[in-house]
Amino acid sequence: MSFFGLFGGGNEESSIEEYLKEGAVVIDVRTVEEYQSGHVNGSKNIVLNTIPTKVAAIKAMNKKVIAVCRSGARSGQATAFLKQNGIDVINGGPWQNVAKFVN
Repeated sequence: MSFFGLFGGGNEESSIEEYLKEGAVVIDVRTVEEYQSGHVNGSKNIVLNTIPTKVAAIKAMNKKVIAVCRSGARSGQATAFLKQNGIDVINGGPWQNVAKFVN
């Protein structure tokens, strides 16, 4: 568990809201099984270990991205990787963080 998630809540949530208002796509990097047990309405399930093969498809969406997972750790890895590949992305942390603004 990172302290960023505990203490960075205010800015993180306003970023999530801003990104959603700007039409961001939510990418859930959990396993298919985890995703099926609950997820953000309208989100895309792209499992973390497949992200490197999906960069072109994500870029083709031409949208900002909010990455989510169960705790924020895997979405943090995805966020770092996607940023390195020139994608405008934020780590939404646990999917429930984003779901409260969408569902």
